[in-house]
Amino acid sequence: MIRLTGANFFHKVNPVKRSVRDDYPEEQDENPLRGNWALKADYMLSVIGFTVGLGNLWRFPYLVYKNGGGAFLIPYAIMMTFAGFPLVFLESALGQFTSLGPLDVWKVVPILQELLCNVSLPTGGYIIIKNKTCENPITSKSSSEIYWDEEVLHRSPSISHTGRLISNLVLCLFLAWILIFVTVARGIKHSGKVAYFLVTYPYLGLILLLIRGATLEGANYGVQFYIGGNSNISKLADIQVWKDAASQTFFSLSAALGGLMSLSSYNIFHNDCYSDSITICVIDSLSSILAGFAIFTVLGHLAHDIQIPISHVTYSGFGLAFIICPEAIFHLPFSPVWSIIFFSTFIILGLTSEIVLVEVIITTLEDKFPKMLRTKRMQVSAGVCIVLFFSGLLLATQAGIYWINLLDEFCSGWGLPIIALFELIGINWIYGVNNFISDIEMMCGVKCILFRYWWKACWVLITPGILTLMLVWSTVFPTGMTYGSIAYPLWSSLIGCLVIIFCFVWIPIIAILEVKFAEGSNFLQRFRSSFKPAADWGPFLKQHRTKRYELQEDPKMSRLRALIGKVFDVKSRN
Repeated sequence: MIRLTGANFFHKVNPVKRSVRDDYPEEQDENPLRGNWALKADYMLSVIGFTVGLGNLWRFPYLVYKNGGGAFLIPYAIMMTFAGFPLVFLESALGQFTSLGPLDVWKVVPILQELLCNVSLPTGGYIIIKNKTCENPITSKSSSEIYWDEEVLHRSPSISHTGRLISNLVLCLFLAWILIFVTVARGIKHSGKVAYFLVTYPYLGLILLLIRGATLEGANYGVQFYIGGNSNISKLADIQVWKDAASQTFFSLSAALGGLMSLSSYNIFHNDCYSDSITICVIDSLSSILAGFAIFTVLGHLAHDIQIPISHVTYSGFGLAFIICPEAIFHLPFSPVWSIIFFSTFIILGLTSEIVLVEVIITTLEDKFPKMLRTKRMQVSAGVCIVLFFSGLLLATQAGIYWINLLDEFCSGWGLPIIALFELIGINWIYGVNNFISDIEMMCGVKCILFRYWWKACWVLITPGILTLMLVWSTVFPTGMTYGSIAYPLWSSLIGCLVIIFCFVWIPIIAILEVKFAEGSNFLQRFRSSFKPAADWGPFLKQHRTKRYELQEDPKMSRLRALIGKVFDVKSRN
């Protein structure tokens, strides 16, 4: 059995001289139909690039300050253990076990097979910001805020005023999709190699910013403000702090987007996805903490330089990334250089996550229509990027920032937790947590008895319970939609609700169709059949279909048998 650990991290992921590979040359992929990662490092860097994104840079540092400083790390670590890590491990194991994308893996529970396919996730462009020189300090409206609103966004008064398309934003959106197309068009091996630069560069940028910021006067105030002696342990009694920790853990790992399943589906069957999942969660958490130190050392210098309290220069979300950080960087020596480092890091963090989301769509299409699309990777990639480019044009209007904020609130705040809850219920309550753990042990080897008890507790009770409490809390204590001081009209919130309804209304519709066409002579038999795994559920390759999968037909053999049957049928007619 192959075990991929740190010792062979940079070795070929293809196992050496295994008897099950006698049907094709050793230098080829284990799965020649879909392909595999060339190196284990390609996979790990791609997953890290997907999980570590903009939320780590602009959301985590603010939440640490808002929720008690260093004390916030306690609920964050707990939620990472009981909510984040279980979801990462579940999705990684599911994709690797089946070697299928996020749609076809749901052959395990056919009634949920369209779960991820019909959830529309908003995509948008990534904006390149120029560092504008200005002598004005931060007042009621800083120079960076004026530049952001008037020169970059040309922001309209509200979401009700769509305005015109902003040519600079459309150009940046177009360039972003060109870069994404070039990365994904040549397949998973090419995108894996690109990940070496796209993933390592942001860390280099953050480390350089941290080193420079730590040498500046006033940096210690920023560190104390972020995670220092001002930590407020009493905040742990506030349930909102725990809710923020759970949501940040969930979103920073990019769970329920299908990316983890897609990337892990290109692993070899006996890859140790359990150790990989631990590594991914640890690196994601450390990346968030690193980003916080890099940003708050610079903000501490800004507050000291212009003689105002650091609390007056702290924003969340877009304000932190596009208003406060540019203002802080302006006060650094050689500010144009640091501006290039910061914004290039910011852009690449966004691109790495977006590349994997596009890969999810492409993988799903290729798995759904393998004969038609698997040999046309370039055309499929171009078609997906073109469609998504045009779908993002609304976000490049004068009201685009309001729409980004709205879609982020409803699709991320509601859609993704619901998808994750369906995943946990489908795999562990319907398919069976014992069956799934047995599948994992087929790949990674038999674990101790505590392994089975731990994951039964997490996947069946603890993680679903945390997600349910998040949704209930958001329902009972809703917050009004605002962008800064601008409130959203009622109709915009109704549109957000309609988007969620449109995404999930397909689940009962598809479920009814699955029951209608399922095997069985009556409704009850068909209903039960729709909850049972499909005949070709399980490992993709025949040599891996052992134990209870030995009696099932391999999907490739099933298609080959059907093709041979058609040939003989035509000959008999002639």
